[in-house]
Amino acid sequence: MLNRRHIRIKVMQSIFAFKGSESDDFSKDEKFLFHSIESMSDLYFAIMALLIEVQKKSRSHLEKSQKKLLATEADINPNRKFADNVVLEFISSNTMLREVIEKRKLNFWDLDFEYVDVIYKAIQESDVYKEYMAKGPSTLKEDKDFIIDIYSEVIAPNDKLYDYFEDKRLTWVDDLPVVNTAIVRLFKKLKLTKPETFLIAELFKDEDDRKFAKDLLYKTLLNSSAFQEEISKKTTNWDADRLASLDGVLLKMALCELQKFPSIPVKVTINEYLEIAKEYSTPKSSVFINGILDKTIKEYKQANIHNKIGRGLV
Repeated sequence: MLNRRHIRIKVMQSIFAFKGSESDDFSKDEKFLFHSIESMSDLYFAIMALLIEVQKKSRSHLEKSQKKLLATEADINPNRKFADNVVLEFISSNTMLREVIEKRKLNFWDLDFEYVDVIYKAIQESDVYKEYMAKGPSTLKEDKDFIIDIYSEVIAPNDKLYDYFEDKRLTWVDDLPVVNTAIVRLFKKLKLTKPETFLIAELFKDEDDRKFAKDLLYKTLLNSSAFQEEISKKTTNWDADRLASLDGVLLKMALCELQKFPSIPVKVTINEYLEIAKEYSTPKSSVFINGILDKTIKEYKQANIHNKIGRGLV
């Protein structure tokens, strides 16, 4: 689920919150980092719980309609396409998924049921839903395409749901785009023959990514003074407040990658931190960071130091 950019963002947040020194034990900071990352997994399972509740809401609505005193033919024999959508059924019937949600206490929707109503109503009012319900029986592909469209166009961009997640945990605002992308990818790969573990999303692609997160945190903190000194030599004409802000953290992390991660291409490092700066720092930050890194890389090349290993890494 996690990509390297989001790992860098999580490390950036941990370093920005750091109040110690290079001689400190960083175990608490490591715990803070991985707790923040694990919170992203909680968001994923909370959204899965929401989808389960939306299907339950649909089925409950149909049952109530059938019991009306003056029920119409449409009430008695309702269109069950959405209620019986195979993707929603695959999610709802997953015992392992339900156990994880219950164990982590991530089904907030029993108490905050109004958000289930909001999403269900938004789905019903959408053109995607109306077109889907107007067609005949669906294939698996059609059910998948519908859920992907309804999630991408109705659920993920819903402002009320966004505000809810922001109030629930502030870090979830940063995590939502990554989690939403992961969920859509998961739906695209879904097959009814997939095991229950298919819906238990892994945070890290592999152990290398987990190690990258820890190493980037530790190596940046351990070498903070050296990185600060190197940056200061190149920023005599810049406001000192900028170096004490997020820009200083991003520069230290970038220098760390340039010096301590020989297998990461220089261009990748530059591009990643410029994009993060555009999103999280000031309008001028990317220009400032780009200028410092460009000067640094030229110096490294002239002095033939901090060479990257592998082809195409310079």
